[in-house]
Amino acid sequence: MNFPAVKTLRSTLQKYLLIPRLIGLSRSAPKDRPLAWDTYWAGIRGRGAGSGILWDSGTDNEFLGYRDVLLRYLDRELPVVDVGCGHGRFTRALAGVFPQAIGVDISGHAVAHAGAHSSSRGSHGAAGSIRYAARDMTVPGAARELAGQGDANVFIRGVLHVLDEADRAALVENVRLLAGSRGTVFLAETNFQGNPVEYVSLLGATTQSIPAPLEMAIRGLPMPGHFGPQERALAFPAEAWELLEDGDVAIETHPLTGVAGQSQVPGYFAVLRPQG
Repeated sequence: MNFPAVKTLRSTLQKYLLIPRLIGLSRSAPKDRPLAWDTYWAGIRGRGAGSGILWDSGTDNEFLGYRDVLLRYLDRELPVVDVGCGHGRFTRALAGVFPQAIGVDISGHAVAHAGAHSSSRGSHGAAGSIRYAARDMTVPGAARELAGQGDANVFIRGVLHVLDEADRAALVENVRLLAGSRGTVFLAETNFQGNPVEYVSLLGATTQSIPAPLEMAIRGLPMPGHFGPQERALAFPAEAWELLEDGDVAIETHPLTGVAGQSQVPGYFAVLRPQG
């Protein structure tokens, strides 16, 4: 008998025993996207500062991995708009590079949480100013006057992979308006190629337990998809966008287990500039 093969089969079967639990938990997630995100962030705020946010590692390590790329391509004289800022960790880090960092999120509760977080913990030595705005960037015209009358750089981390094709297209149009003729777009997205069961298993879910930050996301939010080179080519077509650089990255999440590497999800980054 091939014992390693049996062990692998047993492990795979154990994962799929999670399916009924995942279905049960996800039934409560609001179908309305803005409501889902605002409800989630209201719950985070209600739990206090110590609550674990699934996609926040608690450090700036991931941002520091992006910093050289940002410095290489993005005009540091322009402001930067952090689309889908959540609680503002990346917004605060961006303010250390750009003269102004503007965090925008679909959830008013997220923006309030970000503002309070910035006030109570400072901005990691940021030199630039920081402000936040609650705005759905898939709504036509949402980019209007967000960064004043001039062009802006755009930073997107972990937003496009949770949007359907129509909402992606609407967000990209707003991003194009923000960037104008001088701005550049940096995006980093989850690009895990497995199915939802494999995804939550990677993050530490077992038939015995599901880590609290992961369970909260499953209960309140739609199951995420993935975003890689193929999805980028569709969302940012070559005739409208110049691809400056892209590649693989590790998206860092809240450390849910003691297993090395289990808090990192395969990801994809790209740097783009509007054509013409």
